[in-house]
Amino acid sequence: MTHLGPAPLPWPTGSRPTVLILRALGLGDLLAGVPALRAVRRAFPGHETVLAAPASLGPAVRATGAVDAHFPTEENGRRVPSLVHWRHAPPDVAVDLHGNGPESHDALAELAPGRLLSYAQPEPGHPAPPRWRADEHERQRWCRFLRSHGIPADPGELRIAPPAVPSPAPGAVVLHPGADSGARRWPAGRYAAVAAGLRAAGRRVVVTGGPGEKRLCAEVAEGAGMGGRDVFAGTLTFDQLSALIAGARLFVSGDTGPAHLAFAHGTPSVTLFGPVSPELWGPPPGRCHTALWHPGPPGDPHAAEPDPLLLRLDARRVLERALGALDHGGTTEEVTAHA
Repeated sequence: MTHLGPAPLPWPTGSRPTVLILRALGLGDLLAGVPALRAVRRAFPGHETVLAAPASLGPAVRATGAVDAHFPTEENGRRVPSLVHWRHAPPDVAVDLHGNGPESHDALAELAPGRLLSYAQPEPGHPAPPRWRADEHERQRWCRFLRSHGIPADPGELRIAPPAVPSPAPGAVVLHPGADSGARRWPAGRYAAVAAGLRAAGRRVVVTGGPGEKRLCAEVAEGAGMGGRDVFAGTLTFDQLSALIAGARLFVSGDTGPAHLAFAHGTPSVTLFGPVSPELWGPPPGRCHTALWHPGPPGDPHAAEPDPLLLRLDARRVLERALGALDHGGTTEEVTAHA
């Protein structure tokens, strides 16, 4: 996936009081944070709401429609970026949606905001400071945090509008075999088996991936007997990928950023979880998403090899769930797989 396309949001203007929000993580993190971003924007209607996030996420930040401006940060993995290139007056309000450690709090504190909301250091005099809960779903975590500061927030408010560009494969079943870490990468051969089964059932299947996943996507396509026209690896802009997922009959992937695009567009999905439970990062409640997961001790989400819990999901079970979602018009309940 490339990040070209319509112009991203402008940099902050400094012409109004500013609310600066720090969430400098990945695509899935951004989309899981949309309900909280919207809540902050509503809470400060006279302010310019600015999101500090990696420059590469510019088109995705714009697509959320949840902030007024984007303050690009360095590509820093999941580490807290420096904000010293902020050149405006101190923010009126700063909101740490990045994490619960002192690093993100301190990065915002260096800008001397008038008010700073964070898990790491509660505001003086707060009657009931929010406490970080490791077992809490990401969308709920940040909405609860804001509610503790008197800001109404609804974790169900995650939908985004589809882009104006057309889908490159409307109505297709989209398989996305890649992931940022090997721990969340289900084997290519199993994706190929699912793709072959879907094609045998008369469904058009396409495979997507980023620029570094061309070989992976080719392996899936070759194993399923697919042609090159149905492989989109490193060729789509963000808006094209978003349009493809928004217009798909079904989206199948691991726990990765594009899965959150499917959640945001309300596209029926089958998401394969491991090493992290869907209770922490899974789809919203409803009847169009299936979360497959073998319960067990959580593993390292940044490990190089596929997590053992993820490997316990076999291709037959995933194909059954995918066909069930298609046959019932995307009305499969969210489930936990035990076989």
